Parts: sequence; structure tokens; C-alpha cells
Amino acid sequence: MKLVPLGDRVVLKQLVAEETTKSGIVLPGQNKEKPQQAEVVAVGPGGVIDGKEVKMEVKVGDKVIYSKYSGTDVKLDEEELIVVKQSDILAIIAE
Repeated sequence: MKLVPLGDRVVLKQLVAEETTKSGIVLPGQNKEKPQQAEVVAVGPGGVIDGKEVKMEVKVGDKVIYSKYSGTDVKLDEEELIVVKQSDILAIIAE
């Protein structure tokens, strides 16, 4: 199955959380905070949304940082994805 976003929506795959901190402290499962970094899996077409022209700034494969409490969690073929509006993406991580 494939998820195709509509309008200014973007499908993200969350990056794996670190099990230990940089200083070597191991984090137990319940105390780990969900990372806000993800990889773009699919991008909607953009277009005119609510009377405004929306140009999609992200592309498939980009690594991004998104708003902490944004989006909708979706489970598709045992894969956990997040669907967010492009405006919920705060930054693209340039490498």
C-alpha cells in the first residue's frame, strides 16, 4: 500500500530515537521523548489552499524537524507514519 497526501500535506517517517545520551546514560523506554526529526516519505501537490497559493518546499528524502504536537499518526503495513501540514515542518536538516 502507498499513502498519497493531498493538498499541502506531507507524510513523514520518524527517525529512530537514541537509546543512550551523548554522555552515555541509557534511557529507559518510558522516559524517552519522541524525537521531532523525520524523513519525508511523500509530498502532496500543493496548489491553492484556503485561497492562498502553496508551493511545496520539501521533497521526498529530506530530513526535517516538525512541530512537537502536530500531525496525525498512521499505521500502514506495520510502518508508523505521521501526516502533517507543510506549515508544521519547522526546518529541513541540511547535511
